[in-house]
Amino acid sequence: MTQHVSQRPRRRRFRLGLIAATVPLLVGGVVAVAIAAPSGHGSGLGADHRRPTGTRQSSAAPTSPAAADPNADCTLVIPADPLTARGLATPYRLTATNPADGPCHEADVDQSAFVQATVYDPATGALSVYDPLVIDQGSRAAVAPVLPKLPSGAVVGIWFGFDADNLTLRSAVPDGLRSAHCVNGLNDSPFSQYAYCDAAQFFVAVNHGIAVHKLAIPALGTAVDGQPCPSTRDFSIVDQDQSDNVTTKYLTTADGRTAQDTPANSSRMAGAAVLANPSDNALLDEFVDPALGCSPWQAKDLATGGKATSLALDEIQAAAHQAAPSALVPLNDPMTVTDNGQSTQKTNLYRAGVDQGALPAGQRPVAYCRDMDTIQTARLKLDYARFAAAPTPDPGADSLLTFLAGRLQGSFVNLGCDHYGLANPISSEQTDDSGVLVSFTFAGTAAATPSSTPSR
Repeated sequence: MTQHVSQRPRRRRFRLGLIAATVPLLVGGVVAVAIAAPSGHGSGLGADHRRPTGTRQSSAAPTSPAAADPNADCTLVIPADPLTARGLATPYRLTATNPADGPCHEADVDQSAFVQATVYDPATGALSVYDPLVIDQGSRAAVAPVLPKLPSGAVVGIWFGFDADNLTLRSAVPDGLRSAHCVNGLNDSPFSQYAYCDAAQFFVAVNHGIAVHKLAIPALGTAVDGQPCPSTRDFSIVDQDQSDNVTTKYLTTADGRTAQDTPANSSRMAGAAVLANPSDNALLDEFVDPALGCSPWQAKDLATGGKATSLALDEIQAAAHQAAPSALVPLNDPMTVTDNGQSTQKTNLYRAGVDQGALPAGQRPVAYCRDMDTIQTARLKLDYARFAAAPTPDPGADSLLTFLAGRLQGSFVNLGCDHYGLANPISSEQTDDSGVLVSFTFAGTAAATPSSTPSR
């Protein structure tokens, strides 16, 4: 297997990083696709702060000398017929890509993998969400997954997330990945922690439903600051590698088994820990939206009967309602570059998985950097007090404000925005022992901290 190294900092929470990538390979007639994750840090969030939002250290994965540096290369075995109800309800299995490097355990928050499906009913225009379960290879679910009831002719898209470095997708049956239209980049240059199955076909069906007025997309709404509520394509919230990872959560027991995060399972599994996937979508839906008085779009959860968010819902809404300038994955996104530099083909493959038009639609790299710089800085200043009072996605940061500032600072660096004659809008003022930004300066102003008022 050939390994391709990209110049990306190590994975950090909410996707400010990139890393070493591996190519698809054929093993015993079964296609395996690798998802590479970051290999260094570059956003002001240190190595000790990569745990998923809304989670705690699972008692199923106690810290020990052997587990202090867990295997970062794991394989996720996709069940047969993953786009069907039975396939969705069949647990994906996590195992070590190379057993010599140590085991992989889903309950270990440094190794957890996540799966999310969104379902479209072309007859009614209804959308729904279902989170397939991931378990350890050789184990069984703490509670059997709910068998979803899919409408006749349902179109299913699946997306993946991962909390370590390299996740390899492998099908349980020959040619399973190809038949499910799974995409992970170019043959010799995979994406980082991003992959999808049947996503392009899913969005074709959804967009047809919108065109024939079968499906109406809710407006983004107005935030308490008087501005439009942000979407995943709003320059006030994007980072270096927008639109990746999922909003899936699982429950885990003390013995390391997992179950879907449903009210019934929570009641049944007293004391279970929650596993969640750090993502741009979770950051927006669970932290930024509440801070701004906004509400994310939700659809029926096929496992609970309640409501749930999803990556696909966020992207559909952004495509329908994000005002110009709309942030589309740029050529300098570290996930879409190759060893030879920027790649139109790879960027377009990434965009297809998140309902974005192919190039030349969207920004040139310099425009992406400039819009991210100016628009995001303006929103941080406008909502300074709100973000300073809001909870942070990362326990290392002292507020949502410093978290977002560090994320913007790192994105500017990792996108190479200085190559276009631009200045980083955030100057690092102080970090803690783990490298997490705890105070900062807006370029050209006095130091800004959550307890002070920024210069305007």
